[in-house]
Amino acid sequence: MATQTMSDIMNPGAINLDPEFPHAPPEWTRGGAEEAAQHDGIQLDEDHWRTIKALQDYFERHDHPNVRDLHDALDESFHSKGGIKYLYGLFPGGPVAQGCRYAGLQPPSGALDKSFGSVQ
Repeated sequence: MATQTMSDIMNPGAINLDPEFPHAPPEWTRGGAEEAAQHDGIQLDEDHWRTIKALQDYFERHDHPNVRDLHDALDESFHSKGGIKYLYGLFPGGPVAQGCRYAGLQPPSGALDKSFGSVQ
C-alpha cells in the first residue's frame, strides 16, 4: 500500500493540483499544456510557463476577465523583456488566446477576434 499524506486521508479522491500552479483549473496538467503547444509547434520554456501561471492567477482573481485589462497586465508583467510584443513572439496565436488554451482557461470575449489578438 502506498504511503498516504494527511491530505490524502482528509480528502480521499481529491485531485492533487500542481503546487507550482495553485490556480490552475482542476482538469489542467502540464502534460496537456505541453501537448497543445507541441501540436502548435511550440516548445514551452520558462517564460511560457510564467505566462501560463500569470493567466491562471489573473483568472483566479477576476470573475469576468476583460481582454484589454488582461493584455495590460501581461504587458506589465513582461515589460522588462519587451512587454506584449515579446509575448507575441512566444505565443504567435496571441498571448491571451493561445496562452489561455495552454493554461486550460476559456479566453475572454474578444481574445479570438482574428483582427485583434492574433498574428496567425
